[in-house]
Amino acid sequence: MKNTTDNETQYSIPSKYRKMENLHIVFWLFKDLSWCLGLKTLGIAMIFPTLIISIIITYRTKELMSEWCHNLAVTAWILANSYWMISEFFGFDTKPLLSFTYKQLTIIPFSIGILILSYYYIIYSRKKRNHLS
Repeated sequence: MKNTTDNETQYSIPSKYRKMENLHIVFWLFKDLSWCLGLKTLGIAMIFPTLIISIIITYRTKELMSEWCHNLAVTAWILANSYWMISEFFGFDTKPLLSFTYKQLTIIPFSIGILILSYYYIIYSRKKRNHLS
């Protein structure tokens, strides 16, 4: 992080972290492509590096609320997306669970991601803006 004029902070990503983030995208694309092509073994295997790198990225950005919230929401998205893929691969996605289907359980991690970002934009950002005024 560098300070710039007017109390603005500039976030810069160290090269080794940027490489990890780029590799994360590669793993994520392989996971989703495997899902699309019905390649169960590869798709499930790609969950682990995708999720682990997402957690590492989230941990490394814990000191910057904006980055941390967004990366935490991405981790929730990957969890939801991975569960959805598994539910389709093993054919329980459309099975009923109370008044839902098992696939609709993805509502939980997707909603957690939305709640995290809602907190950031509706509560945290406003407080910070009002504090700087």
